[in-house]
Amino acid sequence: MTPSQLTDFLYADFLEWLRVGLRFLPRIAIAILILFIFTFLSRRISRLVVRGFDRFSDNMSVINLTGAVVRVVIMAVGLFTALSVLGLDKAVTSLLAGAGVIALALGFAFQDLTANFISGTMIALARPIQVGDTIETNGFTGVVLDIKLRSIVLDNGQGQTVELPSKDVFQKPIINFSRIGYRRIELLAGISYLDDLALAQRVAVEAVRQLPFVLQSPSTELYYRNFGDNNLQFALWFWINPTQTGPALALSEAIKAVKTAFTEHQILFVFAGHTFDLKQKLAPPTPANE
Repeated sequence: MTPSQLTDFLYADFLEWLRVGLRFLPRIAIAILILFIFTFLSRRISRLVVRGFDRFSDNMSVINLTGAVVRVVIMAVGLFTALSVLGLDKAVTSLLAGAGVIALALGFAFQDLTANFISGTMIALARPIQVGDTIETNGFTGVVLDIKLRSIVLDNGQGQTVELPSKDVFQKPIINFSRIGYRRIELLAGISYLDDLALAQRVAVEAVRQLPFVLQSPSTELYYRNFGDNNLQFALWFWINPTQTGPALALSEAIKAVKTAFTEHQILFVFAGHTFDLKQKLAPPTPANE
């Protein structure tokens, strides 16, 4: 091929490309306009979604994630629409297939991370726990400091924070001590067999009921639960507001109050293996059957 023939060939190709480009100019303009429109819509709709979610959720992570997902979805629709206008349907199909493969690969590679994100989103929407709640889950007890998409942060009350994966919290039982607004405290002890059970019950209940942090409703109750080797065992139940008084302090004050009341009424606590029940030692012998 001579130089003149090569020049003619290139010139003919250039003219053909120019004609094709001019013919596609309207489509390119429409595609660009579609991208601009969908970009504008993605921003506006994303803001509206964020405002809507903000009304029933205070988890900013979930709100921002939802807004970002909505924006990406709208932009993707706009991109595919623009490619269709340009007649690049095969490119659209290839992009969708490639996105599916990538999503599948990422799902397998980061399945734990994905499970945590999904679980965190479900926790934020269902709201079984909230910041400030005292909960017990996965063997840990503490106050909820933060609810993230990936994890739940607890203050265990010992100067430490515990960060639990959202998946474990979502899939396992949660004991929420703050949801109802009050919490039952159980005091376990035992008294001598020779003490008046009705008197001991009345004295213990009255002593605990007079404590300032004990709720009057539900009522304080004492139940005898077992015949022990050296004592009659009982359980005393009373209720507190956990946001005002800690359960450890409440139990400690209740123990002191019951101990003081029993001492005043000469009711004996019996400790197996360490206490001699003088009431039994001094009791008159039972007459033998003749």
